[in-house]
Amino acid sequence: MRRVGRSLRGMTLVEIMLTIGLIAMVSVLIYGTFQTLGRGRQMEQRRAERTREGRQALDRITREMQSAYISMHQPANVALVVRNTGFVSAMSGDFARVDFTSFAHRRLLRDAKESDQAEVSYFTAHDDRPQSRDRSRGEKLDLVRREQTPIDTDFRKGGIVQVLAEGVKEFRVKFFEPSTGQWIDRWDSTQTNMQFGRIPIEVRVTLVLMAEPPAAEIRLTTKFMLPLVAPLGFGMTTQ
Repeated sequence: MRRVGRSLRGMTLVEIMLTIGLIAMVSVLIYGTFQTLGRGRQMEQRRAERTREGRQALDRITREMQSAYISMHQPANVALVVRNTGFVSAMSGDFARVDFTSFAHRRLLRDAKESDQAEVSYFTAHDDRPQSRDRSRGEKLDLVRREQTPIDTDFRKGGIVQVLAEGVKEFRVKFFEPSTGQWIDRWDSTQTNMQFGRIPIEVRVTLVLMAEPPAAEIRLTTKFMLPLVAPLGFGMTTQ
């Protein structure tokens, strides 16, 4: 009877508390693991969205810059000039600004009396929204696109500005100069001491976006050819 009584003895309070503690520790570990996996998945989704945003911006830059043109169709009387075309780009630190005329305008309204000619610009601008300010990194920069139609006498001003990509760390545009065989970061078809009356034959664009964690970044690069290198003129054809 004494042996049977010892075998039927229940758990003590200390044993119950130890068991509950072990179960709690295992639960915390499991919860922490799932939480870490969830954060990693969300971070990867945000990185994929940022990559897609950057690729879409580069695709649009490529498509519209490949339609860039310069026209020699100007009246003999300078006072009668109502539009000017050109291709101008300059660097300021790690950020470029490109202004050009292009066959890139899309009509959004049916039977709208609009041509496909437009002024197009790509540059970076500060995001002044309060939620975009970060004390550790300062104000964020956005890659924006400017468009104006019809073309006027100054193809670098006016129009509507729209954001293409947020949180830009670097935006570089380089052009291949066939006369020197080098890549340069400045182009000006309006100056006689620069590339007067010419459009670059090849362009390389680099876009770097902020990502998470803050030390990470998304670097995208594309290179493409421009078909309309020679200016358009009366009775002229391009090859």
